[in-house]
Amino acid sequence: MRVSGAPHPHRAVRPLLALYLVGLAAITLLPQPAPAGTMSWIRRSALWLADHGVPVTFLGLEAVGNVLLFVPFGVLVGLVLGLRRWAWVLLLGSATSAAIELSQLLFLPSRFATVQDWVLNTSGIAVGLGVLALVRARRGPGPMPGPGPVETVSRGASG
Repeated sequence: MRVSGAPHPHRAVRPLLALYLVGLAAITLLPQPAPAGTMSWIRRSALWLADHGVPVTFLGLEAVGNVLLFVPFGVLVGLVLGLRRWAWVLLLGSATSAAIELSQLLFLPSRFATVQDWVLNTSGIAVGLGVLALVRARRGPGPMPGPGPVETVSRGASG
């Protein structure tokens, strides 16, 4: 039994989720895409990889980036809501991505809203849930580790 006032094992996840969502909004909803220096660095990296035999393109890197951008959503929201509610996590994340794409389409003419981004972002959420499920399966049953030990109270013991 949990002692009242003892922290929930996932209480530390909520501030991380809030920080992630602020970063996600900054990345996806600022009026301008990434600074030119960032994009040229990505292009140079893609060219370097291609020159060294790795079949990669800028569009391929962008696609991978869209997936990776939403992996934390699947992990963090999966921790907050629990893996049993995986469908809700996926639905909430997909709706979040759709809202981002719609906002870009309606309010940010310098950004490019695409159905592909929505599909890739939703795939990232599924990957995050899968990672969380794998970690959970390897750990075995029981709660995921939290910010500290949970105190227990023994029934019937007098102090």
